[in-house]
Formats: sequence, structure tokens, C-alpha cells
Amino acid sequence: MLSKVALLAIPGLQPFEFSVVCEVFGIDRSDQGGPAFDLRIVTKDPGPVRMNLSDDGARGFDMIVDDDLSFAAEADLVVITGRGGARGGAVDEAYLDVLRAAEARGAWVLSVCSGSFVLGQAGLLDGRRSTTHWMYTSEQQTMFPGTTVDPDVLFVEDRKVITGAGTAAGIDACLHLVRQEYGAASANVIARRMVVPPQRDGGQAQYVLSPVAAQQCESLAPVVDWMLDHLAEDLPIGRLARQAHMSERTFARRFRSELGSTPAAWLNRQRLFRAQEMLERTDHGVERIAADTGFGTAAVLRHHFDRVLGTTPAAYRRSFGVRESA
Repeated sequence: MLSKVALLAIPGLQPFEFSVVCEVFGIDRSDQGGPAFDLRIVTKDPGPVRMNLSDDGARGFDMIVDDDLSFAAEADLVVITGRGGARGGAVDEAYLDVLRAAEARGAWVLSVCSGSFVLGQAGLLDGRRSTTHWMYTSEQQTMFPGTTVDPDVLFVEDRKVITGAGTAAGIDACLHLVRQEYGAASANVIARRMVVPPQRDGGQAQYVLSPVAAQQCESLAPVVDWMLDHLAEDLPIGRLARQAHMSERTFARRFRSELGSTPAAWLNRQRLFRAQEMLERTDHGVERIAADTGFGTAAVLRHHFDRVLGTTPAAYRRSFGVRESA
């Protein structure tokens, strides 16, 4: 199970993306039922490492790093973040070798934002799907033609190599990995402490600059809260639109605009989250969980587990449940 995390500190790194990784993996949350990781910040030459606040490196500050790269050789996860405007800049082979060795021994490798370009230089994107910040997806595809870049998602996982999109999408990528290794409940503990959604729906395409209507739509927060309270019920779009006091067409359009997903797809994902939590924390049978989460039957629940999570409810419970079902 994921325990040791090595965060590479390459000169020129961007502080916010770096801090995201420290926030997810660097705080012991075991007192709240969350995981605790052995996170170490490592660099080739211990001492001051420059962090950039601007792409040209004109503004920034130094961080003191005590550990060299040796810890990375035993890490279960190696993480790389972006380096300002140095996407195509040469990276010291010592860092590339660390990433290659991690991938070769079956450890997790994760990049945040333009850190994916470092993975590309290490050859880890070849033959894999990947993503990066929407501003750089075309550049990444050109520089590394061996990968298939998906510009519309928040993160991509392909055979234990995870690439996150923009800066904040690093949170989504990190929480996804925690969910894979420890289950939804543990990821939710971290998300609550960070005051972020356990998983956002939609992709980064919703953040690309586009024309804005003259009159902004009101927040759908009230109807979203109502949907979460009524997951077990049949929620056709007509009922949801009436709850929001809108026509069906207007509701569907505004829902996609604000949440980056159709109402049906969003509901299915929330129902799956609820089912994961029930499998982890209760001994209810699959039929009851399917009914309580709005999937209706165990067959439908199993279908969604297989399609989205690539596993079965029973296997998920064996991995993450606190006790077996009766």
C-alpha cells in the first residue's frame, strides 16, 4: 500500500503546485480516520532550491531542502510539479533517472500541471494517455508524439502514471490516487480538511476562455444539495428542473455550464460515491446499497462499478471495507 512519497524539488518549481502535494500527502490525518504518509522533499543537491513566482524566474524565493535523491529509490510514489516557463528546458538526468526507476519497479508516478513535460523527457509518456494544463496540451502533443494528450480532463491515469491538468487539478489527481489506494472514505477525510470536493465532475475544458452571456446564471447549489439528499429517488430531469424552477432545457444548459456535466452523469457519479462509502462503512448487502443509492438493483450497481472503477462491489468491500457483509 502507498506509504512513502518522494516529492522532487527541481530548481524553478512553482510553489502552489508544490504545496498541493505537501497538503495532501504531508499531513498526518490518522486521528480522523485518514491516512498518514512518509513524505520527503528530495533534490539532487541539498540546500537552497529556487521556487519561481513568475515564468521568467524574475520573482521567487529559496526553499531549503535537506534530503538528497536516495529516498526516492524506495518511494511508493514519486511526484513532479511544474517549473514555471521551463516546460521544454533540459532537466538534469538525475531526476529523469529517478522517475524512470520508479516506473520500472512499479511505483506510482504523478505529475502536476506542466510537470508532465518532465515525464515526457523521461520517456514515461510514450505509449500512454496523458494530460496537462489546457494552455500547453498542443505543445505537449507536439513535443512528445508518442503520447495521446487528452485536453478535456482533470487528470489521466495510465498504468500507474498519473498526469494532472492545471494547478488545482493536482488536488484532483492526488485525491484520485488516495482513493485508489485507501478508498473513498480516506480521500474524503483529506478533502474535508482541505475544504474541496472529494472529486470534481467535468473536465478542464470548462475553464478555457469562452464568450460569457450578458446575464450570469444563478448558482445551482440549492438544487445540487437537494439532489444529494434524494439520491435514492428517481430523479428525471423534469423533476430536477421543477425543483430549480426552470424549464428542462434551461436547467440542462445551466447544469452543464456550472458543473461541467449532464445531470444524469453527475447523479450517477454521486450515487457511486455514496455506494463506495456504504461498502466501506456498513455491512449492508449489495441489493440494499443499490436501492439506497438510487441504482435500483444490484445488477445496475455492479455495471457502474465495473464501468467506472473496474472492479465489483464485493471486491471493493474486501479491499476497503471495515468489516465483511453478513
